[in-house]
Amino acid sequence: MSNTAPVILQVLPALHGGGVERSTIEMTQAIARAGGIPLVASAGGRLVRAIERAGGEHVMLPLSSKNPWRIWRNAGKLAALIRERQVRIVHARSRAPAWSAWLACRRTGAIFVTTCHGIYGESVPFKHVYNRVMARGARVIANSAYMARHIVDRYGIPPERLRVIPRGLDPTVFDPDGVAPDRMARLAQGWRLPDGVPTIMLPGRISALKGQDVVLRALAQMRHKEAVCVLVGGAEGRPRALARLEHLIAELGLNARVRMVGHCEDMPAALMLSDVVVNASVEPESFGRTIIEAQAMRRMVVATAHGGALETVTPDITGWLVPPGDAAALAARLDAVLDMPEVSRAVVGLRARAQVEQHYTVRAMQDATIAAYTELLSPESTTVSEAALIVA
Repeated sequence: MSNTAPVILQVLPALHGGGVERSTIEMTQAIARAGGIPLVASAGGRLVRAIERAGGEHVMLPLSSKNPWRIWRNAGKLAALIRERQVRIVHARSRAPAWSAWLACRRTGAIFVTTCHGIYGESVPFKHVYNRVMARGARVIANSAYMARHIVDRYGIPPERLRVIPRGLDPTVFDPDGVAPDRMARLAQGWRLPDGVPTIMLPGRISALKGQDVVLRALAQMRHKEAVCVLVGGAEGRPRALARLEHLIAELGLNARVRMVGHCEDMPAALMLSDVVVNASVEPESFGRTIIEAQAMRRMVVATAHGGALETVTPDITGWLVPPGDAAALAARLDAVLDMPEVSRAVVGLRARAQVEQHYTVRAMQDATIAAYTELLSPESTTVSEAALIVA
């Protein structure tokens, strides 16, 4: 970055937890390391302290609101912040904050950047207009080639403004050789996991889109009747989804075989307790971070064959793919994986981790995003990246 310490402002709705929040924290760290000044504006949350530990400063603004009047008022507050702190780039990670940021950038001349973290629904015509703000960035970052193609097809942006930057993880944190046995033992005891039985895990918030119901129906159809299923993820704001799953568990007679354990702070240890990790999303995910986390831990991965999973899972090499929403196919694949000899599973695990280390590290994501910022701060050096060429 520049020697003049450019100020980079990231905006998002809140800092409660999730992939958007983790990426914001990771880029806060990267901006500080590159010599920039990282600011983050949001409605706050439990991860504000993580922003500060990463070297950033948090500014409290009600950016989670979708109310048009509030969005307009937030634009004024962001414009004032941009002028006061001489912000060079504003990086928006969600639609409501993006509208405020785009308006503020137009008023101040700051550079507007977006990251599209997921596919946005467009069930009504207004939604297309609302979503389009995410394609207005001087650089539009997509977290997979699948997402990049979607952006080009739906919004028609020129490929030279697009950068494909996959999400990443820290391979020293997600390291199977670095998880002490006592970390696994604490979780196993708290979750009441029986010894010596196969464990199938689905990490992800409780939501109909994540396919927990598909996994439960597959569990009921498996030959391995001793296998237990652990659903790791919170149900904040979705009590009906939680109630539906609890009813389905009882209906299928799975009470003794299912653990709904809520949010987990130690995902590396949690993943080490699993024999198979499932990503069962019923709608295409733009990336699917839980897949690469499991692969980094050398776990067996079975994922739905659409979206970003088609890029992160190489069938029969680093994992397996099944049709969306097909509980019978998922059950058959889970049984087949559990039937595999340990040595065969070990080979798949080694290949999966090697792929993550080569393509999906947080440092690679950080460096590529810093490079995109640098292009904008030094326009004369701008070139069409290889990522942009993927969808050209």
